[in-house]
Amino acid sequence: MHSIVFYGATLWLALLIGVGVVLTLRAPKISLRILGIDVVTTLLVGLLALYAGGRNSANYLDPALVLALLAFVGTLAAARYDAERRIF
Repeated sequence: MHSIVFYGATLWLALLIGVGVVLTLRAPKISLRILGIDVVTTLLVGLLALYAGGRNSANYLDPALVLALLAFVGTLAAARYDAERRIF
């Protein structure tokens, strides 16, 4: 992978993660915060996958997969809590 493209994409994802965190913290409703956390974790998964591809190392793909699965389950639990005020 070309280094300019790799560093540009990494910088872009890091910037989007920062913006996502700020917007998540400033969100007035819990449903918007749930959505913001989901977006930030998706961007983190993308950043880990990009880093793994740029470094030709599969070591970062396992944490990306685990983070994606935990983010999915966490989003479902948080959305259910927001809708019904109970998790189980």
